[in-house]
Amino acid sequence: MAKPAIRAVTDQKIWEDFVSTQPEANFLHSWLWGVFHKRLGKDIVRYGAYKNGQLVGVVQAIVEPARRGKHVVVVGGPLIDWQDQGVVTEIMSALREFTKRQGCIFIRMRPQLLDTPAHRQLFHKLGFRKAPMHVTADLTSQLDVSKPDDELRRMMRKGTRYEINRAAKLGIKVEAATDDRFLKEFCDLQMATARRQKFVPFSEKFLSEQFRTFAEAGKVIMYRASLDGDLLAMAFIIFYGQEAAYHYGASTDLARKIPGAYAIQWEAIQEARRRDCQRYNFWGVAEHGATKHRFYGVSVFKRGFGGQDVAYLPAHDLKVQPFKYVFTYFFETLRRKLRHL
Repeated sequence: MAKPAIRAVTDQKIWEDFVSTQPEANFLHSWLWGVFHKRLGKDIVRYGAYKNGQLVGVVQAIVEPARRGKHVVVVGGPLIDWQDQGVVTEIMSALREFTKRQGCIFIRMRPQLLDTPAHRQLFHKLGFRKAPMHVTADLTSQLDVSKPDDELRRMMRKGTRYEINRAAKLGIKVEAATDDRFLKEFCDLQMATARRQKFVPFSEKFLSEQFRTFAEAGKVIMYRASLDGDLLAMAFIIFYGQEAAYHYGASTDLARKIPGAYAIQWEAIQEARRRDCQRYNFWGVAEHGATKHRFYGVSVFKRGFGGQDVAYLPAHDLKVQPFKYVFTYFFETLRRKLRHL
């Protein structure tokens, strides 16, 4: 049997038509995610695996010119049949060659695969090792939004239902923008939230380019909650395929007492249902019982909506320049410990 052919995919419609057939796919392997990174000045490649002329798998790779070591990142993919050894072999070979041509040290991959012993063993056989740093959320809370409102409310914690009802009684105003009129305010609020919660924020350019890229396609909404003119909370929600993702959020000190964030999430869930999404992804959560984790509080908030934890295989690295990779590995391990990640 002839081995699969690997070719660059340069047509957005061909790419998106295939990705739309993959129920686990989300925005991280969308065409737009690649456009966003190109706007940041990064090199990207999109490969398709073809069998008998039919597209059977895709992978999008992004070159990260990090000072700690230039590398290739694949997140939310490849979207392939991992049981098809021929496709897996050829995709990995193409990624290796691309990585070498770019002068990169390693490939960092966080696939859209559940974290199971079988999948960890698969990546071990492919030559990967667990990465010292995360790429994106591995442990997530996801809510099935195909259910009717009354059932969604029953699935919530009692405290979450109470806060949603209280938000309505207080008259909290939730605004939704599909343009960038709230973007600068959100970036400033994210910086303030990062200082308060002691995490490293994304740059204004990173957030702005991402929002505008998805806004051009009508796939993102910026939510803003306020009461009597006072800002409470904001959220950046991406709607793509079968999933709505609570990608970023930020809040004021006032939001600790007034449930603006609850009002935003309930409105975003309703919008996900209007768009025929099947799930609402609250994004990353801390492990159960990790009370000292800096995101423990926000994890309790997210889980209060009644979703289920979904753990994806964490980021894994494939060394292409082994000696240089050693430096990166120890540098990132040290940074992770210093940041208590």
